[in-house]
Amino acid sequence: MRHFGHLAPDIRAGLFHREPVEFSADSPARTLACALGATLYTPATRPSLAADIVKQAGRGVVSMVLCLEDAIADDEVGSAEANIVRQLGELERAERRELPLLFVRVREPEQITGLAARLGPAVRLLSGFVLPKFTEARGVPFLEALTAAEEASGRRLFAMPVLESPELLHLESRAATLAGIASVADKYRERVLALRLGVTDFGAAYGLRRAPDITAYDVQLIASAIADVVNVLGRADGTGFTVTGPVWEYFRPYERIFKPQLRASPFGKLEQFRAALIEHDIDGLLREIELDRANGLQGKTCIHPSHVAPVHALSVVSHEEFQDATDILKQEAEGGGVLRSAYTNKMNEARPHQAWARRTLQRAEVFGVAREDVTFVELLSAGLKGIA
Repeated sequence: MRHFGHLAPDIRAGLFHREPVEFSADSPARTLACALGATLYTPATRPSLAADIVKQAGRGVVSMVLCLEDAIADDEVGSAEANIVRQLGELERAERRELPLLFVRVREPEQITGLAARLGPAVRLLSGFVLPKFTEARGVPFLEALTAAEEASGRRLFAMPVLESPELLHLESRAATLAGIASVADKYRERVLALRLGVTDFGAAYGLRRAPDITAYDVQLIASAIADVVNVLGRADGTGFTVTGPVWEYFRPYERIFKPQLRASPFGKLEQFRAALIEHDIDGLLREIELDRANGLQGKTCIHPSHVAPVHALSVVSHEEFQDATDILKQEAEGGGVLRSAYTNKMNEARPHQAWARRTLQRAEVFGVAREDVTFVELLSAGLKGIA
């Protein structure tokens, strides 16, 4: 699979200075963690689950979560598990198709070993499991079950813990909770693909819910928790993990209070396109994606297919970013120092910017590098047309 692979080759050639590379479920964990992009969640109860997976793959989705937790009612768990087994079995028996990275979000540890055994040969379609309300105490049984399922199935399985427990939000318990999560995640580092932020549960602890023209970073309780998670778990010194961005809950027109957050100038003659994005509250999503990256997060949890193209469009490395990152690493290899950027609009310091440069080039590998005259507007427009 590859990002933007659903677009025709000639369209990709017109958008990219360097096209995204191909990868598979068997690629190195470092590549997959970066390539997750917009991870689309879907209830495991959907009658057309197998067809939905194939359809979304054709629309550019590269990672999906089949949810057995909050997305379904308590009395639906048994039937949802049976639905996953039946429909992944259908996919496994069908002619080989390009599928997204597939994960199952479970409620309890025993569901991991149980589902892996019940899936039989279809377990090869799974890349892993999403572990809810992850703390040190809750996480160990989940990760032990994952290890057992991996050994029994012979299939590499990753964990994606969700950081969403009240202990993580409450100030008096936050430091100890983060330290515990860091300890257990480090112990099982080879199996932890990414850490996911569950900010809906963060808000629930205080009866909060952000409106579509307010980002997670405008809600100070949530913003402070995100900052501390990145501080402890997202470090660039080799001890950190990939931390993904919070879910965006809105996908239909909503009465707004504040002005739209998309400037008109980048859209030029595409004002109608800008108006459509604003009408569907995508301007708020775009702003939050930018803030995710500014705060050290990669990828995003998505609950609607319309959110996928914006996440991926803003994940593409601009030509300017690519040039800066390349120059910084070259300068560092030659002994460090400071140099003026090729775009003559900033100073690049080799050593302070080295970690940023390496992360940027990793993102460039899986999401590509835009042509010099291509902006997120063209990438988003092409991505949306590609799924029409």
